[in-house]
Amino acid sequence: MTDLLLSTADELHRLPRTGTGPRCVVMTMGALHEGHATLIRTARERAGAEGQVVVTVFVNPLQFGPNEDLDRYPRTLQADLLLAEEAGADAVFAPSVDEVYPGGAPQVRVSAGPMGERLEGATRPGHFDGMLTVVAKLLHLTRPDVAFFGQKDAQQLALIRRMVTDLNFPVEVAGVPTVREPDGLALSSRNRYLSQDERRTALALSRALFAGRDRLAAQAALLARAEAVAAPAGDERATGLAKLGEARASADAHAVSAAAGGLADGVRAAARQVLEQAGRAQPPLELDYLALVDPADFTDVGPDFAGPAVLAVAAKVGATRLIDNIPLEFGAHS
Repeated sequence: MTDLLLSTADELHRLPRTGTGPRCVVMTMGALHEGHATLIRTARERAGAEGQVVVTVFVNPLQFGPNEDLDRYPRTLQADLLLAEEAGADAVFAPSVDEVYPGGAPQVRVSAGPMGERLEGATRPGHFDGMLTVVAKLLHLTRPDVAFFGQKDAQQLALIRRMVTDLNFPVEVAGVPTVREPDGLALSSRNRYLSQDERRTALALSRALFAGRDRLAAQAALLARAEAVAAPAGDERATGLAKLGEARASADAHAVSAAAGGLADGVRAAARQVLEQAGRAQPPLELDYLALVDPADFTDVGPDFAGPAVLAVAAKVGATRLIDNIPLEFGAHS
């Protein structure tokens, strides 16, 4: 197991590439769980027998604000090495802070720009600058062909993709779907902080997202049904109305008029209802934000939006802050 461990940039640079396959990198802050294992296994599949999988384990101080949990963030390197090996990693690069930032806190950093000031960036000023700075450094150090990141951190993934495009990094960025517990809670290293009662409240995050998704599906089905009734002409239309009844057709027409302009609002309302109820639980959920955004720039989607979207939520339960999101599709009746 210790044969996997690399602690310095020199050791990493001496690591030979194996075969003709790609080098795939999975970047983590340690405290690995099944979500990370899924990332590593996905990287292993992409690398194949002729490629190589490198996992990085580094708790990046630049990503933590003055009142955040840097000191208590779990560090479980020996368990991380075992999980990484079992999932298919060829090497684990776990450098010290001095190794990554040999001159102290870096004076030159990557700026996340306007997208980095929204949602997570508004709540955690400077967080995304710190994240992009360390990702840029680790991309230079590990020199991968493909880098894998979880879609649970959707805004982070979007910013990394934008940085790679804007700064011409020669690497492919691959997103891997969120891994969830059987009860729906998204896997996170911070879940271990939750008491049993807090965990019960925390389930509202995923329930809210699923409620928004289900509302979108229901509204889209209503639109499709109402348009199907309205579409036939002449005798066909009369037959269709007779089958459904004028009252039902009229109700559908009224509903479709409301739904067509309010798909996004309906999704937000359904999710918010679940979160408001959780805010009255014991212990309560303290909502940070609920947002329905365009994944291209993380701005709010409007009533006429069509295309992929992200429904995202962040909240605190007790002392633990959690985030979650799901992708949605607007248009063509979703």
